[in-house]
Amino acid sequence: MPPTNWAGNVRYAARAYHRPSAVDELRRLVAGSDRLRVVGTGHSFNRLGDTDGDLVSLAGLPGQVRLDEDRRTVDVPAAIRYGDLATWLHARGWALPALASLPHISVAGAVATGTHGSGDATGNLASAVTGLELVTADGDLLTVDRGTPDFAGMVVSLGALGVVTRVTLDVVPTYDLRQYVCLGLPRPALDEAFASAYSVSVFTDWRGARGTQVWRKQLADQPPPPADWLGTRAAEGPCHPVPGMPAQNCTAQLGEPGPWHERLPHFRLGFTPSSGEELQSEYHLPRAKAAGALAALDGVAHLITPVLQVSELRTVAADPLWLSPNHDRDSLAVHFTWIADAARVLPVVAEVERVLAPFHPRPHWGKVFGVDAAALAASYPRWDDFRALRRRLDPNGVFATAELDRHLPR
Repeated sequence: MPPTNWAGNVRYAARAYHRPSAVDELRRLVAGSDRLRVVGTGHSFNRLGDTDGDLVSLAGLPGQVRLDEDRRTVDVPAAIRYGDLATWLHARGWALPALASLPHISVAGAVATGTHGSGDATGNLASAVTGLELVTADGDLLTVDRGTPDFAGMVVSLGALGVVTRVTLDVVPTYDLRQYVCLGLPRPALDEAFASAYSVSVFTDWRGARGTQVWRKQLADQPPPPADWLGTRAAEGPCHPVPGMPAQNCTAQLGEPGPWHERLPHFRLGFTPSSGEELQSEYHLPRAKAAGALAALDGVAHLITPVLQVSELRTVAADPLWLSPNHDRDSLAVHFTWIADAARVLPVVAEVERVLAPFHPRPHWGKVFGVDAAALAASYPRWDDFRALRRRLDPNGVFATAELDRHLPR
């Protein structure tokens, strides 16, 4: 049976599945293939990572992690999961500045799609990348860093430039956090809420303040929020973002102090966060226009709520990476976890994109979206530069797919 993605909504169409055990084996495989893509942990919800050619897992490549304390960097294999890397780093007194909701995702996959954590002053996961090692279409091994021309175009690459085998990341000294969940945030207090802690996520059902949870991940030495913080009330026990789901899958709350990697994600590494019975979409909007964008979504809330499990709002700092959803603009990310029913969800996604169009939304590359190539090109100032870089590094389209070419024509 062909492999599927984590959610089960994509059944890969590859003619062959490979798991090389050495970089030289991977290089030969790439050089001999006319079409090839890499699959990571499968947490994408669209076919950007699919191919009718060769599908490759990098999980069998050597897994050495190399820490450089003087340069404050760590060099890691592409397939390592963030949760495993975080545990390794914390044991040695180091940390990453941000983590996504799921610690289960691979470093290279999250970087290539511009996946993010949360924080007014915190960039997405790709913004921490200081270097890459990748196998290009002719099988050559290329090493690049922040001093390399066009490096800012090579980090969030959608897998279109080569097979990334290793990633070098910035690290910071380890730190502790406390997580508090507050209920019933009024919309006018949203900006103040985002600014109140190291990382903040606001979950909403689009039915008003009553159905809102604020997950505040604050530095452990900061005082707890007052009982009536911004008109909210403190959760009396642990919560799950999706009502009715078991809270034991989530990271510790109620102000219990703990290391960064056990508080920044919403879900524990040792638990399956959900059954995969869902679809996801996400749009990054200019932070300065957030109020208007949220008001536009309020206008179609009656369409959203019947097919929604939960929606999450997060802020992300600007970065210089060409295809990053946060390129050159501070952003509000609006995430939708939908029910697993594409026939009902896709028309709603289209309506969401229609009302957000005036705000130039940049969709998360690994989730369900229908924004066309023209609108994407208008939203990314370095769009044509990336296309030229893609043609230079992959002139024959070895890493091309139908989905990738539809969104990003060569």
